[in-house]
Amino acid sequence: MAGTGLSHLRICDFTGQLAGAGATKYLAAMGAQVIRIEDPVRQGRWDILRGMPPYIDERRGVNLSGAFNNHNVEKLGCTINLRTEEGRDLVRRLIAISDAVTENFAAGVLARMGFPYEEMVKIRPDVIYVSNSGFGATGPYRTFKTWGPIVQAVSGLTFSSGLPGMGPAGWGYSYMDHHGGNIMAIAVLAALLHRNRTGEGQWVDMACTEGGAWLNGPTMLDFTVNGRPLRRPGAPDSNHSDSPAMAPHGIYPAAGEDRWVAIACRDDADWAAAAEVVGEPWAADDRFATLAGRLAVQDELDRLVAAWTSTRDRAEVAAALQAAGVPASIVATPEDRIDHDPGTEAWGLWPWVHHTEMGDVRVDGLPVHLSATDWEISRGGPCLGEHNDIVFGDILGLSEEEVDGLREAGAI
Repeated sequence: MAGTGLSHLRICDFTGQLAGAGATKYLAAMGAQVIRIEDPVRQGRWDILRGMPPYIDERRGVNLSGAFNNHNVEKLGCTINLRTEEGRDLVRRLIAISDAVTENFAAGVLARMGFPYEEMVKIRPDVIYVSNSGFGATGPYRTFKTWGPIVQAVSGLTFSSGLPGMGPAGWGYSYMDHHGGNIMAIAVLAALLHRNRTGEGQWVDMACTEGGAWLNGPTMLDFTVNGRPLRRPGAPDSNHSDSPAMAPHGIYPAAGEDRWVAIACRDDADWAAAAEVVGEPWAADDRFATLAGRLAVQDELDRLVAAWTSTRDRAEVAAALQAAGVPASIVATPEDRIDHDPGTEAWGLWPWVHHTEMGDVRVDGLPVHLSATDWEISRGGPCLGEHNDIVFGDILGLSEEEVDGLREAGAI
């Protein structure tokens, strides 16, 4: 049972991966009825995550992808073959009763399938259509196809990540898929709010690359106002902080394999408190008493801090510094955060869902709670065509014989 805040909404959903499917996951968790449409001929592979790892056990198949399940909880899943007229008619009927149509194909793909925005408006004049592609529906790059890490590179995010004197480090995962889903969910709700006020539908065109560029505001401002490039001697530095300046500020090794602790001294008072925790003669060095002094010998200070932390348990270091009022934390692994952090259970960020084939598994929840209309996630992502009878029978009102006829005709 999902939440109730958006239970009055129905979404005709063509999204996939996370940049699109993540958006409609949020809406479904808040109560919207999200009807996910997939291609029966290609076994749902509009979304390449169908059947891809990670898996929970030795079983494999289009219904057993952990990532697909995670991104599609609480949705209804149906299959429609848009190569057939019967299939296209089913989509028309779904659009006619849906508040919004959502997709994150490359620009123009849904139009080539027979459903440009102009066609949707004929079906439902006040429909909200949200398209989410790498480069948007206009401009010189509109025909390009892309993927999360490529979006990050083109938008400039990758250029901003790394250590001095080394090449761009990248982000290690498709951050823009997450962020793209966030922006898309907001876009759907903003357009629906406008329709509630005016009765007008609209096409919302979104470009994930522009969403990435949007995150580069301070860097772009520094260049346009000060003429200062991001990659220059000593920069960028993804560990140190120069805005505002802090020292020590970084990730330091702890005892054990691949164990780390993060420490940030905001000011001289933080450093004085940290020095008391450290308790070593070098921590009392007058050079470290002021921010200017610590910044002047920051590399040396980092080596000393790292030597101290490397022989100690990361949790003990973090706890001792926190008790002294100094910002510090272990660098959490997925196991730490999900299975060993009491805040996880208290917050409920990783709920259990029941998936028809996989059984009970954990998925990502939403990092927000509403006091009156909170989200709820308990149903796993749909198996391929799992809810055909519900969508075509209960929602569209077709008889059992009509649904059987569509199956025989290869339309679903």
